[in-house]
Amino acid sequence: MPLSRRQFARSLAVASTLALAFANVHAQAPSIKVGIIGPFSGPFAHYGALFKAGSEAYVASEGGKLAGRTVEFIYRDTGGPNPAQTKTLVQELIVKDKVDYLGGFVFTPNAFAVAPLIQQSQTPTVVFNAATSAITDKSEYFIRTSYTLWQVSVPLAQWAAKQNIKKVVTAVTDYGPGIDAETAFKSEFTKQGGTVVESIRMPIATSDFGPFAQRIKASGAQAVYTFLPGGPPNLGFVKAYNENGLAKSGIQFLGTAETDEFDLQKLGDSAIGLTTAFHYSGAHDSPANRKFVDALKKRDPNVVANYASVGAWDGMYVIHKMIEATGGQRDGLKAIHAARSLQWESPRGPVRIDQKTRHIVQNVYLRKVEKAGAVLINKEVQNFGPQADYGLDK
Repeated sequence: MPLSRRQFARSLAVASTLALAFANVHAQAPSIKVGIIGPFSGPFAHYGALFKAGSEAYVASEGGKLAGRTVEFIYRDTGGPNPAQTKTLVQELIVKDKVDYLGGFVFTPNAFAVAPLIQQSQTPTVVFNAATSAITDKSEYFIRTSYTLWQVSVPLAQWAAKQNIKKVVTAVTDYGPGIDAETAFKSEFTKQGGTVVESIRMPIATSDFGPFAQRIKASGAQAVYTFLPGGPPNLGFVKAYNENGLAKSGIQFLGTAETDEFDLQKLGDSAIGLTTAFHYSGAHDSPANRKFVDALKKRDPNVVANYASVGAWDGMYVIHKMIEATGGQRDGLKAIHAARSLQWESPRGPVRIDQKTRHIVQNVYLRKVEKAGAVLINKEVQNFGPQADYGLDK
């Protein structure tokens, strides 16, 4: 029986009311809370600033929302390597702030400290930087979008051996990532027939690298393989390398992030020719990298495209996909399951998350510092191809 005009009007009004109510509920859906952990003060504060820039630039590039949900960032300052404080901050973020996701982490000890908390709370946590292989073993809720020292050091050791370099000194900062770097390079280089004539471990608080440079110079090595945390240690070591005449005496510099874009211009022309193996260069030539750099500059013209900001950018891509997979609901297991199968075109090149390790598989590039106009860049001169984390089997 056809509806009367009055019944039709009433039905239309009810439908309109329901549609409006649904729209209001959808519009008022709670925001996704993401806690970002990093140093926002002290000598490593640039990491926190770069995490913030990369994360916020990614959300802005997606129109300000991820999977239709607004994102609320909550930033917490660790100051530096401080496991106890980091554990307290993360506990507050999980219990008090009720974050849906965590991201950040510069230092390995800080990441280790929070593993039991994220495991118990089932909080998906994306590591933007910390580079010790064992981190993802500590909790099934860790995912890493940065790199590991094994991942970038193994292909560098293989390359060095092919250059007829027979004797190398390793000089690393004495903490988790440094030990990983030393072990990775030494293991692969000796396998290739080379000899590590001395292994130097430098305290994390070191500011005078002159005595270490003199030991390297006196070692009889053809090259020095080094790892130091970004910031003041990098600047100090490269300065000591040049001022103590290592380059002039023919000792080749082999590193990973030691010519980081954040510090590169401060190194000056003495950095030209320094050789590193790494997963990202700000000079990487691709549409995805140009989009990334443009998004960063749009947010802040002074922000640097480097491994910390790209780790945060890709970390937010992973969080974006986890939000999509869970419909914005809190479901750690479902989110992690979705993240394990991700592959995408990153500003660094094609990448994927390893199903088993939850660590990023990515190209590693041989880079040499060159001058492009008035600016120093890490020029990619060779692509070693996709590299996994070789350290997890050790």
